[in-house]
Amino acid sequence: MMTYLLRGLTLTAAMSAIAFAAYGKNPKVGGAAMFETKNIVENAVNSKDHTTLVAAVKAAGLVGTLEGEGPFTVFAPTNKAFSALPKGTVETLLKPENKATLTKVLTCHVVAADAMAKTVAKMIRDDGGEHDIKTVGGCVIKARENMGKITLTDENGDVAHVTIADVKQSNGVIHVVDKVLLPRM
Repeated sequence: MMTYLLRGLTLTAAMSAIAFAAYGKNPKVGGAAMFETKNIVENAVNSKDHTTLVAAVKAAGLVGTLEGEGPFTVFAPTNKAFSALPKGTVETLLKPENKATLTKVLTCHVVAADAMAKTVAKMIRDDGGEHDIKTVGGCVIKARENMGKITLTDENGDVAHVTIADVKQSNGVIHVVDKVLLPRM
């Protein structure tokens, strides 16, 4: 009986260690655990720092796409990034009549690939210090690396910093950014 009890405790401890190790791989985002077994939308809805992004994705009708197979890389602006836009911009974009513009803005944050920060950094180095990233929205974002940190410059010259990199998802990866990347309009 004692042998069975010890085996059970050993198995429980081993399973806990595995679960902790798997949990430890992904950083928390917006105070929430991010799970590699969940898709981009399933994880994003739990981040308190991405409520505006989630609302925008819903308003643009992109939930189904970002729950899809992928792979996708999403440069996910925080609520603070959205609030830094000129007053009234978010409210205007969320109106049904502006769905096309909102979709364009959001898809300029999405790449049809699974691009971890290490891969992006290598592309930057291989291209001599700057790499053009083409998004599914047709935007071209210029990626650069400075002191181990990746920055993204949108088509208007505004620079976003990757603040949390490599948040693995079942259908890709999220990199949290501190600025909304806007297409040239």
